[in-house]
Amino acid sequence: MNWFEAAFLGLIQGLTEFLPISSSAHLRIIGEMLPGASDPGAAFTAITQLGTETAVVVFFWRDIVRIIGAWFNALLGKRPHADPDARMGWLIILGSLPIAVLGLLFENQIDTTFRSLWIVATTLIVFGLILAVADYYGRQDRDLSQLTPKHGVYFGLAQALALIPGVSRSGGTITAGLFMGYTREAAARYSFLLAIPAVFASGLYKLVKSFDEPGYYTLPQTALATVIAFVVGFVIVGWFLKYVSTHSYRIFVWYRVVLGLALYLLLGFNVINA
Repeated sequence: MNWFEAAFLGLIQGLTEFLPISSSAHLRIIGEMLPGASDPGAAFTAITQLGTETAVVVFFWRDIVRIIGAWFNALLGKRPHADPDARMGWLIILGSLPIAVLGLLFENQIDTTFRSLWIVATTLIVFGLILAVADYYGRQDRDLSQLTPKHGVYFGLAQALALIPGVSRSGGTITAGLFMGYTREAAARYSFLLAIPAVFASGLYKLVKSFDEPGYYTLPQTALATVIAFVVGFVIVGWFLKYVSTHSYRIFVWYRVVLGLALYLLLGFNVINA
């Protein structure tokens, strides 16, 4: 049964990683409802995110190669640091610092306390409502050419909030982008690019630790989930960017609020454990 469970959780990871509804919250909730009734764990979540983030790398391959090339050429003095692609490289590095620092400082809480389903239910609702406010009031007149170092830090701090399941990595950064006046598509695109260093660093770190600290699912089972997450995630990332170019985030807000309230009821009536 664990093979089926791992595959199913990989599917959920792929479906939810890029939507502003928190993939880590879904893995946490669904894991508690499966026959084994167990938290898949922060390590399983981080490792399967390697699959979805690889999908981002494949999807944005040309952009990534161009940005890395321009950044290295700027370091070597062959291109100006003000070059848009070189500048984007620096802004991604800058925006990745908050989650790297806070992830290490609060690693124990991330693996334990923050995974309480009471916290997950609360963050789903609260940050869903904050996303609704940002989507409604955001000017949405900036594109990524107007991204500044200060905004890069703000994006990074918002991404760091996703260390708490229920916040959502894409949801947090997109919300910050909307508040700062970026378009829905620009905020989503930068959110996906910004996640690459953090997710790969976290996933590989947890992967190395998992050799000495085995979790609920074995490494082969986790590998299966990761591959499924990659395939499904690749489809979702393209669909999501097209969707937000013409639609609001309202449907995701309602989904978050309903899921959070349902989770409160399940916990309140002891249907699942926190």
